[in-house]
Amino acid sequence: MITTDILIIGAGPTGLFTVFEAGLLKLKCHLIDALPQPGGQCSEIYPKKPIYDIPAFPEILAGDLVANLMRQIEPFQPGFTLGERAQTIDKQEDGSFIVTTNKGTKHHAPVIAIAGGLGSFEPRKPPISTIAAYEDKGVEYIIRDPEVYRGKDVIIAGGGDSALDWSIFLTDVASSVTLIHRRNEFRGALDSVEKVQDLKNEGKISLITPANVIDIYGEGKVEGVTIKRGATSFNLACDHFVPLFGLSPKLGPIADWGLEIEKNAIKVDNTLDYQTNIPGIYAIGDVNTYPGKLKLILCGFHEATLMCQSAYQRIFPDKRYVMKYTTVGGVEGFDGSKKEAPKAVIKKIE
Repeated sequence: MITTDILIIGAGPTGLFTVFEAGLLKLKCHLIDALPQPGGQCSEIYPKKPIYDIPAFPEILAGDLVANLMRQIEPFQPGFTLGERAQTIDKQEDGSFIVTTNKGTKHHAPVIAIAGGLGSFEPRKPPISTIAAYEDKGVEYIIRDPEVYRGKDVIIAGGGDSALDWSIFLTDVASSVTLIHRRNEFRGALDSVEKVQDLKNEGKISLITPANVIDIYGEGKVEGVTIKRGATSFNLACDHFVPLFGLSPKLGPIADWGLEIEKNAIKVDNTLDYQTNIPGIYAIGDVNTYPGKLKLILCGFHEATLMCQSAYQRIFPDKRYVMKYTTVGGVEGFDGSKKEAPKAVIKKIE
């Protein structure tokens, strides 16, 4: 049995930052995540994509953000149960909880923080009867490592931000990039649409619209696809076919925990601490919903901060916590290490 002060379900950016805020309060954290590594979507789906709305970072790659968060929480020595999904929850007589994963690992904590992002994801696949046979053999639904496509002929299908952004990015990596969309109009950001158009005019991207990929061919791996455009069909050779039609989020087993759910998100009280309808269970980050909710990483950081203050009061109802700014008190880790705050210097003004 793994015991901790706060059990965090989800090791994405919000879950990781929760460890830091809890650590300042001397609360230990353990994280559960179905993915094999921390970072959530930032590690699994778009580690090489830049993020522009993290304070103090005009631009930072998603993977680098995760790496920075891991360094930031290192002094607080969090535990991780990775590659396992939180399956069941049982409330104990003392108000604490036991969470068991799909592999039988049990975790005991007085506070649960659900930071599962948008939940687990399943790719939306195009209706191609042969596509399953080519998965991981040239068909990918998520681009994790752009270097896989270096010097290759790549066909991307889709009309949203992901399809546009990766088409732009891979022009400097792949031998050729072809973007196929079933409409002439794209639903992605205007600047991305304009950038794709510019790259098409420069001969760096081939654009085929309106069209659909209706079949895949190749012996043991992708060698090309069949494209239908209007009344005609034709084959186009490629090494990789990447249909980027989005991902379908699912809450998974958490949806059966008795929490109040609204539109595939967990309802919380945002007037105080982001607690759910079950005392002791909080939901922070993209997984929650409340009036005025914005699904932004920085909002998740804010929610995690307030949640930890509430968790402290729940765990230590008779203690009064006096907040100290890290610029004054520094950061003291559980391993005895401490980052000292700079000392004030008093100078006489002459």
